[in-house]
Amino acid sequence: MTSWLLLAEAGASAAGTPEGGLFDLDATLPLMAVQVVLLTFILNALFFRPVGRAVEEREGYVATSRAQAKEKLAQVERLEADLKEQLKDARVQTQKLIQAAEQESDKLYREAMGMAQAESNASREAARREIDNQRTSALGEIRANADKLADQIVDRLLAAS
Repeated sequence: MTSWLLLAEAGASAAGTPEGGLFDLDATLPLMAVQVVLLTFILNALFFRPVGRAVEEREGYVATSRAQAKEKLAQVERLEADLKEQLKDARVQTQKLIQAAEQESDKLYREAMGMAQAESNASREAARREIDNQRTSALGEIRANADKLADQIVDRLLAAS
């Protein structure tokens, strides 16, 4: 590229054009324009298009990854809601089981207490009957002994008199 520039400069000085204006409108200006356009095409073909494609691919990858992340986040939120619901149901079921077990335990306790009280009452009643029988029999023996003793006293008093 510098050779074109040197050629243009050599051509301008060889033509004998006067120097010194604000703009020199010789072959340098079109040559520079052609160089800029050519450099733009070369840079665009070699660097900007591949870099642009890489940037577009990267943007596509980022957009895809972001969409997938949003989908996964939504899926995680759904799973979390489902798990919370299952946990809530499990807690409710556990509470029901605990209440049922407490009621069953209370029922068994009452039944056991009722049976123990019935046995206690039956045992007490049997003991009372036994005591009454023994008392009746003891009173009978005491009366019999008292009658014997009274007869002996009367016999001794009559024998002594």
